[in-house]
Amino acid sequence: MTERSIRTTIHGRYLVIPAASPGPAPVLVGFHGYAENAEAQLERLKSIPGSSRWVIVSIQALHRFYQRKANLVVASWMTRQDREQAIADNAAYVAACLDAVRAECSTQASVVFAGFSQGVAMAFRAAVQWQGGPAAVIAAGGDVPPEITADQLKTLSGVLMARGKSDDLYPRAQFANDTQRLLNCNVKVSALEMNGGHEWAAELLEPASEFLEAHFSGAGFSPGE
Repeated sequence: MTERSIRTTIHGRYLVIPAASPGPAPVLVGFHGYAENAEAQLERLKSIPGSSRWVIVSIQALHRFYQRKANLVVASWMTRQDREQAIADNAAYVAACLDAVRAECSTQASVVFAGFSQGVAMAFRAAVQWQGGPAAVIAAGGDVPPEITADQLKTLSGVLMARGKSDDLYPRAQFANDTQRLLNCNVKVSALEMNGGHEWAAELLEPASEFLEAHFSGAGFSPGE
């Protein structure tokens, strides 16, 4: 047997809520967790106080399947199979979504990428590849991808790292290692351990709001600050 891979075209979906106020607005981009959909992450982003001032974008993973119990269509970002190709496909997909959003909406340069669980890795990958202006990350319940280099991490304008104290899927040791890894790259990091487990907890909303406010005009944290 010979295994080969082939490039193909697939359609993805993303949800957009324009900013409530007229004029250019920063962009808040969300990535859901495993077996979730774009609607789930959109609701999380909408719940952050002050997020209505942002163009909110929730991107759904390309690999869809059925969640039988609730009869929902959900998705996954990737598996370990053909990992490098999947990373490249996802990066191109996210870039295309953001190009379309910026063509449709009046936007500022500042972008915050917000991920939950499996979506955290996507948030970091998208942020370090973003070329349009300052990029920051809100990461809840997921780790920093191992393939991202120190030079790439140094480009981030800030990171809010969060985990639940009883989260077995994102252990405290990994959380501490990720935080230190960012600090070693001179990234401005806010580290938050919340009550609860593997979830986007209500305790995260106010710190996330303050984080967004610091990045609203793109003049918040500077890389290496």
